[in-house]
Amino acid sequence: MERSGTFAGATGTVGRHIVETARDRGHEVVALSRSSGQDVSTGAGLVEAVAGADAVIDVTNVLTTSATKSRQFFTQATRNLLAAERSAGVGHHVSSSIVGIDGTDAGYYAGKLAQEREVSAGAVPWSIQRATQFHEFAGQVVQRATFGPFALIPTMLIRPVAAREVAGRLVEVAEAGPGGRLTDLVGPADERLIDMVRRLHARDGVTARLFEVRLPGRYWRAAASGSLRGNAAESDLARTTFDQWLDGRVE
Repeated sequence: MERSGTFAGATGTVGRHIVETARDRGHEVVALSRSSGQDVSTGAGLVEAVAGADAVIDVTNVLTTSATKSRQFFTQATRNLLAAERSAGVGHHVSSSIVGIDGTDAGYYAGKLAQEREVSAGAVPWSIQRATQFHEFAGQVVQRATFGPFALIPTMLIRPVAAREVAGRLVEVAEAGPGGRLTDLVGPADERLIDMVRRLHARDGVTARLFEVRLPGRYWRAAASGSLRGNAAESDLARTTFDQWLDGRVE
């Protein structure tokens, strides 16, 4: 049976995979974007866009390490989405979040915690699916941290997962109905970010010199400590390793 779903953040790293996966599974998809007239920050166009949807999957994002900016964005965007969903009679809000952030109310993570609070206190039945960092993160860091022949890579110990697998999980969550806070989804193996970048560079033939740097603040201490890896014994394990993802062998 075809079901209708609306996706906020549909053009991002995981969003494009959600749209593809949902359509492959026979769902009618409405992808929210500013180019289509919807803006989660202001609420413009949201009620019309979510009308008739069985579920809304929210993977909106903001690029910042400022706790203030992150809280402002995620709080307002989530409130706007929930208000539109309530008005339109949507029965399920699915939110994507990050494993291990409970003790790190700082930087970007402060906004994700604020988002979770808005969702869990809202009037729309909900599910929150936490996942670890994406394999794609290594390339994103390189883009922002390369300066001529050098790249400064933050110290991070993570358990990365393929964005495509996260997308598949989020679609399954939307199909299953409201479930509250769900079991975490974590990657199959621990990785140091600098090692991921080395392998990415080797694949792409990049010769930049890499320097690992330990950055200050609670945000970066959490990233360096490995606390954002979650507990593999109590989590669902994704299948695709970073090396498989590099080789294009994404299950």
